[in-house]
Amino acid sequence: MTVLKPILVAIGLLLLWQAAVLVTGVPGYILPSPAAVLRAGLANAGLLASHAAVTGAEILAGFLLGAALGSATAIAMARFAAVRRWVLPVVVASQAIPVFALAPVLVLWLGYGPTSKIAMAVLVIYFPVTAAFLDGLRRTDPGWLDLAAIMGARGWTAMRWIRIPAALPALGSGLRMAAAVAPIGAVIGEWVGSSAGLGYLMLQANARLKVDLMFAALALLAAMGLILFFAVDRTVRRAVPWLAESDSNEED
Repeated sequence: MTVLKPILVAIGLLLLWQAAVLVTGVPGYILPSPAAVLRAGLANAGLLASHAAVTGAEILAGFLLGAALGSATAIAMARFAAVRRWVLPVVVASQAIPVFALAPVLVLWLGYGPTSKIAMAVLVIYFPVTAAFLDGLRRTDPGWLDLAAIMGARGWTAMRWIRIPAALPALGSGLRMAAAVAPIGAVIGEWVGSSAGLGYLMLQANARLKVDLMFAALALLAAMGLILFFAVDRTVRRAVPWLAESDSNEED
């Protein structure tokens, strides 16, 4: 039933989309019907697959690097007050800079290859992971830390065995949020400058008024984002089994 509900919602939205196109008679170069998008996707399956492989690799690499860097930064800020005083304002201030403004600079520095797109994905993913994990580390039950100190566990020992395990649910929330926004960085980088990827394909299709192909690339990108999100969610539930148990109790 958990899987069936989103499928039914998706089917309902597609039917509404198809009905809106039929009723309004909007031209296909403005809003193609779902059937036209499906036909374009099937007719260009090989082209879409090749560009999706490029974008998927950029998203996955950016997600892994961003999650690792964000986790390490959160642990360092939670462990050392001096690091938190110096680094936290920089991390927060970095979010005030629009991602679109950074994309041309990264392309200029790192080139038109995948490196600049991975860097964009890392920037988008880094903050939610860092913020969520740091919040979890700072909210560790003081009673647990006091008990650990009585037993001689301080510093890195308490961090490893008490604070990090207690903050895993918060890290899981940050990873889910990062997975949802991971495609944004890679696609923005491809829009600014690239020779491959779904973002590049969307620009080329739009310039040639192949709007149905552009929507097919967009649908494929959305599907990739959903797959990444649910893969991360499943991994988090396996790594933090008590969180999954708590969720099932709430549903009951």
